[in-house]
Amino acid sequence: MSWEGWTIFAIFWAVFVTTPGPNAVNCIANGMNLGFRRALPGVAAILTQAALFLTLSALGITALIAASPTAFETAKLLGAGVLIWLGIRTWRQANKPVRAAQQSGGSVYGRAFLIATINPKSVAGYLAAFSQFVQPDIAIAAQMWVIFPTALTLTALSYSGYTALGAGLGRSALGAVMSRPLRRALGLCFMAYGALLGTSALPQFREG
Repeated sequence: MSWEGWTIFAIFWAVFVTTPGPNAVNCIANGMNLGFRRALPGVAAILTQAALFLTLSALGITALIAASPTAFETAKLLGAGVLIWLGIRTWRQANKPVRAAQQSGGSVYGRAFLIATINPKSVAGYLAAFSQFVQPDIAIAAQMWVIFPTALTLTALSYSGYTALGAGLGRSALGAVMSRPLRRALGLCFMAYGALLGTSALPQFREG
């Protein structure tokens, strides 16, 4: 990958991972409810998913999934259902006091990995990265040595930042009058994004 190609890829990936979506909302919620340190397993889960999808993209598996409209729209509907459920759960827990000990690192990691994996934005992003930036005349293994560290570093910085933002909001709002509205807003974000995914997937799913 040339220097110019790497620069364009890095800019693309920075925009990709900083655009607000379910991962960002979940990181903010984790940081707000658990604090920065306890929420870091969520960032680790997103990095795990990113490494997995980068590998699958390199092997062409992600492209194969996207080539099947039925499989892709089924994944959208599944993701929509999970996000709506998470939104309802967050909304209902807004009136309850936050107790960080209630969530283990494993549960934070598992939920974040699930959210990252079922997000159709991930498939689209990785497909775009490999269709636009990978050079077919150069061995894919050689290019992955550049793509992997660039993508994972930018991903870690972005979602660590979102987690820190949530932790800052938690410290300023926890126990104050804005705590419940903020947590309800996060729940609404999950539900809205899930509903958007569901409504966009249903027409194609029925046609398929």
